[in-house]
Amino acid sequence: MASLITCPHCGVRPKEEFAIRGDAKLVRPKPEANFAAWDEFVHLRDNVRGVMHEHWQHSGGCRRWLVVERDTFSHDVHSVMDAAEYTRARAKAGTTGKAVKPAKGRAKS
Repeated sequence: MASLITCPHCGVRPKEEFAIRGDAKLVRPKPEANFAAWDEFVHLRDNVRGVMHEHWQHSGGCRRWLVVERDTFSHDVHSVMDAAEYTRARAKAGTTGKAVKPAKGRAKS
């Protein structure tokens, strides 16, 4: 059985329609940040074994960016939300470096 992701705009779609970008909790340093901050942002990533929030683009459909809550070990998709909604929720909560729990958009895997 193919893995499925529930796009909030297009509905249930096969994961092959999506392209992954990576960790959604990363925050880009300010332009005036020092070299070490930029080096860490560009080159260092946590290799999470477990649930994390990732940016995915629905490249084979609506082309919107989404945040997918996914278990990197089992590949189970727990939830999906529009990336703009995720960003607004992070800003409202004041959690610039932390992930936001999606409120809706359960997904199937």
